[in-house]
Amino acid sequence: MVDPSAHRVSDEQREACASQLRQHFAAGRLTDEELDERLQRAYAARTQADLAALSADLPRLPATRQEQRAEIARRRGELQRRLLQQAGASLGAFVICTAIWLTSGANGQFWPIWVALVAVIPLVRNGWRLYGPAPELDRVEEELAQRERGDRARRSR
Repeated sequence: MVDPSAHRVSDEQREACASQLRQHFAAGRLTDEELDERLQRAYAARTQADLAALSADLPRLPATRQEQRAEIARRRGELQRRLLQQAGASLGAFVICTAIWLTSGANGQFWPIWVALVAVIPLVRNGWRLYGPAPELDRVEEELAQRERGDRARRSR
């Protein structure tokens, strides 16, 4: 197996490293001479290890707006998948109750709607928390984790 640090780098990766070095220079972490030397080494770099060595003594830069948005989109997608999985179990119970209602003559009030509300209300509430004007991703994640722990506890009994 080849060590990932031995992988060859692309022009795009060299340019990204150079951009980061310029940001460190702008923050006052590098002198003019250090910046010039490191930029020359960045453009001459051949492997991941060569590029990593150029910023090994520098702190990590804060995430850019684009990186922050990508992280939020990734988390939202994962939380949405988990929400739909949990709602699917409740909707399965709704389908069973509806079948019972239909086989019992389908007369009177449609009582399975109450079972559907058990699935729909948390789905709508957490959907608002995910996509509303002030997303609360941590709160949704915490609530999903509590439900999953409760489900595991009930299964282990």
